[in-house]
Amino acid sequence: MDLHPRPAGGEPRPWAFPAPERSTLANGLTVLRSHRPGQQVIAVEVNLLAPLTAEPAGQEGIATIMARALSEGTDKLDAEEFAAELERCGATLDAYADHPGIRVSLEVPASRLVKALGLLADALRAPAFPDHEIDRLVHNRLDEIPHELANPARRAAMALSAALFPADHRMSRPRQGTAESVRRIDAKAVRAFYDAHVRPSSTTAVVVGDLTGVDLDAVLADTLGVWQAEPAVPFAIPPVTADDTGRVIIVDRPGSVQTQLLLGRVGTDRHDRVWPAQQLGTYCLGGTLTSRLDRVLREEKGYTYGVRATAQVLYSAADGTGLSLLAIHGSVASDVTGPALADLWQVLRTLAEEGLTDEERDLAVQNLVGVAPLRYETAAAVANTLADQVEQELPDDFQAQLYQRLAETGTVEASAAAVNAFPANRLVTVLVGDREQIEGPVRELGIGEVTVLSDGDGATEGAAAGDA
Repeated sequence: MDLHPRPAGGEPRPWAFPAPERSTLANGLTVLRSHRPGQQVIAVEVNLLAPLTAEPAGQEGIATIMARALSEGTDKLDAEEFAAELERCGATLDAYADHPGIRVSLEVPASRLVKALGLLADALRAPAFPDHEIDRLVHNRLDEIPHELANPARRAAMALSAALFPADHRMSRPRQGTAESVRRIDAKAVRAFYDAHVRPSSTTAVVVGDLTGVDLDAVLADTLGVWQAEPAVPFAIPPVTADDTGRVIIVDRPGSVQTQLLLGRVGTDRHDRVWPAQQLGTYCLGGTLTSRLDRVLREEKGYTYGVRATAQVLYSAADGTGLSLLAIHGSVASDVTGPALADLWQVLRTLAEEGLTDEERDLAVQNLVGVAPLRYETAAAVANTLADQVEQELPDDFQAQLYQRLAETGTVEASAAAVNAFPANRLVTVLVGDREQIEGPVRELGIGEVTVLSDGDGATEGAAAGDA
């Protein structure tokens, strides 16, 4: 039998995160484009500068309702007709609200781009916001809230942000609003919020995909470019202080067989020069199954299915006043809550005393940098990262520079950043579980003053990472 010789691997080709081209339409709308040959599904991400801090007091959640209502009809089509036209294009349109603003996402085959961009432009330019559709969205949101409160991870996030941030700051309350605030939202309020904050001059559109044969300038001029409105008044996000004094908050859920753990504090945003080292150190601590927290709490002790350490940007500003949430989260059986926390604290203390190993650092670089080309195989992944950069007021080449800086970060630098990010004495610890089983062992650890809440206490007061 004659066999063909085994194919040999070729030389790896150099890769860098794609640099976008930046332009501005006549109406002031900013455009970032990235031509990705072979990506026949075009991804469009639109950033609307309507931050949650701009929501009227007592109507928290209105940005979410408005975002969901953008696809519920325009001045040309009602909700059903608009959905049918999107379907004919083979397109998907989604929108959500977060602290920095509203994100609208469109994916469409390249052959239907012109039609889909026209629909997107109409949704942004002249949304109908019909009364009955807004009422339906409000009721849908009210139906979601009890399910979110029943979710231990969501409940822990609510308690954490209510503890970290002042009660009068928007960041202490749920991103999508409370039942009380959502009930106050109607179509008139949604239209007023739209009129006050949604403008082409403060909007950025990111377009990524195979643009071969597409006159994108002409297409954009005929779609998003026809959107006309007066420039919006700049909205300044008020400064926020956070109290991450080490303490423990127990949210009592009698009879719970598991305890949800969430340890958190605030840190700087991605403008800080320490961010690459912090990202690397955080990954070593709890970024994957082979990270230190999982190795101890899961593999050695069998307390959990997994514990993760993360750094999530809450909002970002070029002047360095942004904030990120640094968190460690997971769940354990109720009867091992005390031992699990003791071992978690020992992991943090050992990290502070001994630092990371070169092997941990090298594996993290390999996972973060080495697999980056796979992470950005789709146009949607590239568009989403570019839109994040816009939202966080980062330069267009930030992601490309980040990978280079990650690869250059040494073990000592990553260790110091991880220790500074997760100091054992500066973490607010939230535990959602059965008080009778966990309070005594937790108090014995001496990791901070212990406060006990009933499951309903503060349930409408806040939500951090993990709040839907």
